[in-house]
Amino acid sequence: MAETHHNTETGVAHEAGHKAGFPPLDPANFAPQIIWLAITFALLYGLLSKIALPRIGEVIEERRDRIQRDIDAAEALKAETEKALRGYEQSLADARSKAGGIARETRDKLATETDKKRHASEAEVAAKIADAEGRIAAMKANALQNVGDIAAETASAIVGKLIGVDVSAAEAKKHL
Repeated sequence: MAETHHNTETGVAHEAGHKAGFPPLDPANFAPQIIWLAITFALLYGLLSKIALPRIGEVIEERRDRIQRDIDAAEALKAETEKALRGYEQSLADARSKAGGIARETRDKLATETDKKRHASEAEVAAKIADAEGRIAAMKANALQNVGDIAAETASAIVGKLIGVDVSAAEAKKHL
């Protein structure tokens, strides 16, 4: 029988004459290890293919469906948003058109009122001008009438001073 030695550093007992290497690397153990590897791989493959992979596939499929539903909902919301935006732009265009019509109507109304007031003012000014021209004509006629009398008086005074004869204003007026 082999003798055992106790290693004081690790506390593990070793056989004194044991020279074999690490068992998985021992060529005598290769065939059983390969058989157990194949059995373990087959069991693991069967377990994964029958249980885990279908569940993972279902999760992936549900996630794909959820993403597609979210994309469809986002596209529907985008379409609604675009429709609302078109409606808003149409309303805005209608409001601008209506505002332009109101502005034109107001401008035309104010222009009509302004024209009426301008015509009334022009008529009033024309009446005042005609009245003033009439007064000026009357003053001018009066002034011309007075100028004749003044000229006759002046002429009679000049003749009286120059030739020493008294001429009446009526006589001087006849000769003018």
